[in-house]
Amino acid sequence: MPKGEGKVIAQNKKARHDYFIEETYEAGLVLQGTEIKSIRNGRVNLKDSFAKVEKGEVFLHNMHISPYEQGNRYNHDPLRTRKLLLHRREINKLIGYTKEQGYTLVPLKLYIKNGFAKVELGVAKGKKKYDKREDMKRKEAQREIERAFRERQKI
Repeated sequence: MPKGEGKVIAQNKKARHDYFIEETYEAGLVLQGTEIKSIRNGRVNLKDSFAKVEKGEVFLHNMHISPYEQGNRYNHDPLRTRKLLLHRREINKLIGYTKEQGYTLVPLKLYIKNGFAKVELGVAKGKKKYDKREDMKRKEAQREIERAFRERQKI
């Protein structure tokens, strides 16, 4: 793998289904002890996690990192709040977005880049039910077109 590219550990597929992603940011994670070992083993869940700006810093809530098996007493709390590392101007942009009605910060994926754990954070706006249905119809239509095209190619 070329230097600089990240190995994706976990993705939040539900986020793209439930939200319109306006903008994305790459943020580092402040981890404790054996958390990085659990992340490298892929024992992470981003499903119900979200980020908040508190006192000028960004924190990630509800990201579950399972305890490391060989960690014994040095293990961590799986659902603890973790600080995200961003540049000041990025944090200021995020503060501006989150002050607007309807915007939230959602982690999209967790990956390892140059040995460091990174989170792709998305500025998201919630989808309504009819938006989700519309997306599903569009995807289904696209699949049908591709299927018909493949069948046409076989003949």
